[in-house]
Amino acid sequence: MTIKEIKENKKQFLPLLLLADEQEDMIDRYLDRGTMYVLDDDGVKCECVVTDEGNGVLEMKNIATEPGYQGKGYGKALLDFVAAAYKGKYSVLQVGTGDSPLTIPFYEKCGFVRSHRIKNFFTDHYDHPIYEAGMQLVDMIYLQKNI
Repeated sequence: MTIKEIKENKKQFLPLLLLADEQEDMIDRYLDRGTMYVLDDDGVKCECVVTDEGNGVLEMKNIATEPGYQGKGYGKALLDFVAAAYKGKYSVLQVGTGDSPLTIPFYEKCGFVRSHRIKNFFTDHYDHPIYEAGMQLVDMIYLQKNI
């Protein structure tokens, strides 16, 4: 298993990026200014994009694992890599996600704690309703972890 930074042609991973953020123009808002990593284990299994949000905060803007490989530790391995790579350069790693029973427990298991909420984020910023686990996502829930 190797993790490498992608500096060019980040859009080649668009199908994987769209698993975590299903509207391309929203991805376009952070893809160029973010640092992208892919986890390769006999093929790309997982990707993430992180951005500098200022004041020592690094934000995980996108993290996605190929559906057939979810639940096998690839996402956690990528999160752990990012936390270790940026330790000492940033004090907080944060992630914003929908209030979903699929994603919130994953981040909490990885050591993140709830920080704050942005009301109506998904309904205000996406051109269609976003559903996960049969629930419409409305608010953005932010979770943070000290690194």
